[in-house]
Amino acid sequence: MSESPNTLDWQQDFIATNLLAIGYNAWVGYSSGERGATICSTDSPAMRIAGETFKSYFVPRSRLPPFLNVWLATPDTVILRHHFMNTHILEAANTYNPATQALLLLESCHQTTFFYLKNLGC
Repeated sequence: MSESPNTLDWQQDFIATNLLAIGYNAWVGYSSGERGATICSTDSPAMRIAGETFKSYFVPRSRLPPFLNVWLATPDTVILRHHFMNTHILEAANTYNPATQALLLLESCHQTTFFYLKNLGC
């Protein structure tokens, strides 16, 4: 399934705008003991004094398989791009460099896109 350029544009803009929060969640999660993935959901945003907020949290590698199996198996969540994504995400979680890379699962409108963010270091 291919995505339209507009879809990718807003996702790239979302990542650029929220890179600090995404990186913070990734680093704090990693610092607590292991690699993993940052999950962001824009499905139920909240308006706060500083603007719109979204749910974001870190799932450690040891918890990723059951998390992905349950979250991505729900009928209203579809992961985009690849049918073998669970294996790809788990392999990336095993090998990414937490100092310069981060894994992101971005959920919007009950669709999830996996991003392997690289070259984030100074």
